[in-house]
Amino acid sequence: MATTAVAADPSPQKYPEVISAKVQPRGTDTFDFDITVSSPYDTPQRYADGFRVTGRDGTVFGERKLWHDHAGEQPFTRDLHGVKIPRGIRAVVIQAHDKQHGYGGKTVDVPLPGR
Repeated sequence: MATTAVAADPSPQKYPEVISAKVQPRGTDTFDFDITVSSPYDTPQRYADGFRVTGRDGTVFGERKLWHDHAGEQPFTRDLHGVKIPRGIRAVVIQAHDKQHGYGGKTVDVPLPGR
């Protein structure tokens, strides 16, 4: 019987990834977000400790801090409500934050409803 060895990934994942984002308008220039993040390396010592909503130019419109790991809940979804976004912005970028390495990894571009 033949077997195939699979080499270990030499560069373990450094950043959490944004898997999806849902957005709902909540009044004039205000939006609510449901963000799904995956960080398979999650432990109490190192985990996805936040995410943010930015413009394509990097302007931060909203941010949520996460205070504990989600090792038993992957991927996980958290909300961010009441994010004020100027009228001229038609889409935003969602980024996740790693406790050790900061922002990076897969992001999601989200068009804003009604814009």
